[in-house]
Formats: sequence, C-alpha cells, structure tokens
Amino acid sequence: MKKLQITVLGIISVLLLVACGSGSRLTDEAKTLRNYNSYAFLPNNDTIMSRAYDNERINDVIVSTINANMKDEGYILDKRQPDVLIYVHTMFDEKADVNANPVYTNYSYYRPGLYIGPYVEDYVYEDYYTIQRLTGNSVKQLPYRERSIVIDFINRRNKEIIWRATSEEEIGTRRMDRDIRNYVDDIFKKFP
Repeated sequence: MKKLQITVLGIISVLLLVACGSGSRLTDEAKTLRNYNSYAFLPNNDTIMSRAYDNERINDVIVSTINANMKDEGYILDKRQPDVLIYVHTMFDEKADVNANPVYTNYSYYRPGLYIGPYVEDYVYEDYYTIQRLTGNSVKQLPYRERSIVIDFINRRNKEIIWRATSEEEIGTRRMDRDIRNYVDDIFKKFP
C-alpha cells in the first residue's frame, strides 16, 4: 500500500512539474497573434534567379494571397505603424541551403530607397530600413526545399519573430498560380 502511495505521489509530482514548466515562447507569442490588428510587409530580398520562373509573377500571387488571408483573419493594412510585419522567403532556385533563423537574423536594409518590387511596394512598412536585426529564440530551422515558401510574422515593436510558417506540400509547376494560392491558403489554415 505504501509503495502504491509513493508511486501515485511520484506521478502527480511529475505531472505538476510538466504543467508548471516553461513552454515555448513562440507558442505563447503565436497565440497572441489574434491580439494584433494590423500588418505590413517587409521588402523581400529573395529573388528567384532561375529563368524557369517569373519572379515578379510568383511574388505578386504570394503577396495578393497573403493579403486576402490577412483580411479574412480580420487584419488591416497599416504601412505606418503595423502591429505585425510579414517577411516572405521564396525558395524556387535549386540549391542546398538552410533557411535558418538562429537567435539573430540580419536584414540588409541599409537605407531608404532600397529597390522594392512592384508586387509589394503598396504594402511595405514605411520604416522598413529600421528593421536590421530580428530575434527568434524559439523559431525552428527549416531545411531548404525547392518550390516552397516560408512566411515569418514579426512583432514590429520588439522585432521578434512571432510565428514561422510553411507547408509540407511542394508547389507544382503546371498550374503554378493556383498551386501557390493553395500553398499559402494551406499555411493560413494553421494560423494560430
């Protein structure tokens, strides 16, 4: 009987420790995404180099689909002081690379006047050049996969990555516009 009491007490102790342990900051921050109201984009320095893909067209479809999803989620576009900044990583070139986000990530926005593609210029945070370094302590590294997209949601005030999202699917090449829209929609199905 005493052995049973000790076993039960041990199990309860372990459960209490697990319940009181610190969770992932990313998860806690991602849950607060619902508390934000506005968004804007950061310029995307990723350029698709392969001639097999139309960089401008692909990015235009990505941005318009993200805008539609953000509107559906109740966000409004605010280029002056958005709550959330969106950074899109397009990975369409063949190369072995890792889309890693260690504790710090630098973005090369040295000055105002950086070339911004026409597909995103109407949605870019006006002071994008002030975002030099982002933190992402709880952000997972994502291995490079050709024809994939990674979207970072960033808290503008503290410059922390709130949520990083991608899809497990690969974007097809036959009906690329439709596949990109489906891919981005699939990412937003996981929106916290």
